Amino acid sequence: MPLKWVLQWQPNPGTTVNSQILAEVSQCVESINGVKEGRWKATLTYYKPILRDQAMSPEMPRDFIGMSLPEQPSKYYFTLRTHRLVIESDVSVQNIMEKLQSYKSRVALIFEGFQYQLGDFQLRVGKVVPSHSENLRGIVMEVEYLPISSLEKSRQIMEDFIDIWQEALSKRSLPGHFIHVGPNFSEFGLSDHYTSQHTAVQYATVMAQLIASAQAVSAVRN
Repeated sequence: MPLKWVLQWQPNPGTTVNSQILAEVSQCVESINGVKEGRWKATLTYYKPILRDQAMSPEMPRDFIGMSLPEQPSKYYFTLRTHRLVIESDVSVQNIMEKLQSYKSRVALIFEGFQYQLGDFQLRVGKVVPSHSENLRGIVMEVEYLPISSLEKSRQIMEDFIDIWQEALSKRSLPGHFIHVGPNFSEFGLSDHYTSQHTAVQYATVMAQLIASAQAVSAVRN
């Protein structure tokens, strides 16, 4: 499958993310000839164990992330960052988990926005909001390079494209910039050949960054 990088918006110190920035980013994609193709949406859930028996707790993962991806609607992906593990399962596993009641959803985030075609690249720009809320938590951008599925072979092409993109975006003088925190995929047992499991790990990394940022803001306020 085509390779993708998931980037997130890093606000400047003392600033927050807002819908105006999201609108400016979308306009910037169109200004470099990105052709809008439609909407996209992904859902990510942060699970914590329901501890009925405290003796069980050391054996159970402390937390993990579940994710559904638009390109694989019949699959569901679990990422256990502390165990460096990513698992692909059938989407019906969510119903099984609900019946077992061993884990509960603590936070559910929706990633949604628009998809654009730009030559050999496909870009997706979207907001990050909690389910049942319009409270903007972040902005993400997927950069997908269609001809290649090798992480190593595409690295230079991706870096060059991101440089061009950042330069175009910098002309708008927005209070922040996009960052790409590339996980070490080999730690999760993933190869150089890109799969949806690589995408799940990237989103789990973005989720961790969002949580850390929210905690830092909360600490400053307190």
